[in-house]
Amino acid sequence: MAEAREVLQGTLDLLILSSLRVAPLHGWGIAQEIRARSNEVVLVTTGALYPALHRLAQQGLVSARWQVSDNNRRARYYTLTAAGRRALSDKEAWWQRFVVGVAGVLRHA
Repeated sequence: MAEAREVLQGTLDLLILSSLRVAPLHGWGIAQEIRARSNEVVLVTTGALYPALHRLAQQGLVSARWQVSDNNRRARYYTLTAAGRRALSDKEAWWQRFVVGVAGVLRHA
């Protein structure tokens, strides 16, 4: 089952990195961006999001800094690093290959 977990983790990482492509966001903003861009199909829980953000920060793919949010609260904002942009490109290429592979299996079912 580790492979399924790796696919899910890789997918979440891809979604988070893609959400940060345009501008820095705080955790809730990332979750909302994923939800909106997926037409409310993909819902990311805080229990999955924050460990993933922590892992991505440890890997040097995102950086984080505290700032005041639009609603005047202190929030941690995440930004893609140069390494994060490269990883996003690699993960997008992997995802495209994965989608084509799954589609091939489904066509022959």
